[in-house]
Amino acid sequence: MKKFILGTAMALVMSTAAHAETVGVSMAKFDDNFLTVLRNGMTDYAKTLSGVTLQVEDAQNDVSKQQSQIQNFIASKVDAIIVNPVDTDATTAMSKLAADAGIPLVYVNRQPVNVDTLPEKQAFVASNEQESGTLETKEICRILGGKGKAVVIMGELSNQAARMRTQDIHDVIKTDECKGLEIVEEQTANWDRTQGADLMTNWLSSGIEFDAVISNNDEMAIGAIQALKAAGKDMTKVVVGGVDATQDA
Repeated sequence: MKKFILGTAMALVMSTAAHAETVGVSMAKFDDNFLTVLRNGMTDYAKTLSGVTLQVEDAQNDVSKQQSQIQNFIASKVDAIIVNPVDTDATTAMSKLAADAGIPLVYVNRQPVNVDTLPEKQAFVASNEQESGTLETKEICRILGGKGKAVVIMGELSNQAARMRTQDIHDVIKTDECKGLEIVEEQTANWDRTQGADLMTNWLSSGIEFDAVISNNDEMAIGAIQALKAAGKDMTKVVVGGVDATQDA
């Protein structure tokens, strides 16, 4: 499996296509704090490379729009392509487009469904989702002393990261050390701060009681905190966990 730890995708692209000059980048969504950090990292690194130009596009969370962007990159004969997938289950077609055109492609941050069968000159660069979800839940378990009630806020279910991090939560709770934890609610807020706040408000209005919030990312965790504070909850009695370590978090 062609999988690497996330720093920036640029270094891998440059090693795959040593004389690349124009790199097309399709980001799932500009309006996302972590993806903004990722995008800025690519842009800043590209500035240190002589003769390298990035053409960065916003897919606006639209699978069709992202595929069109890749087709446009190919038509304009870019030297390499970087994709942060909108839907990780839709990457097989994108891989074929790039492979047929003979253009190197790197998936970044979100694991493509075809990660184990990527064509030549294609790779996946990311962190280990199993580690992130596992470390988050183990720490919440430690703080709670191995028992308590938790609500889980999931990212977009079309993303492998959300599915993996959520599975990590369940796997940790099955261990002897953490089997005293109980998940009382589990819903998606699509990686979004506002949706995280709205979901938490709905849970509080429904009278759901919990000791911890386990969120698939920081944005939803921040939204949950905002809703808890707005409801006048004692924040010393609630543990909130997130993933990404964004500046806001």
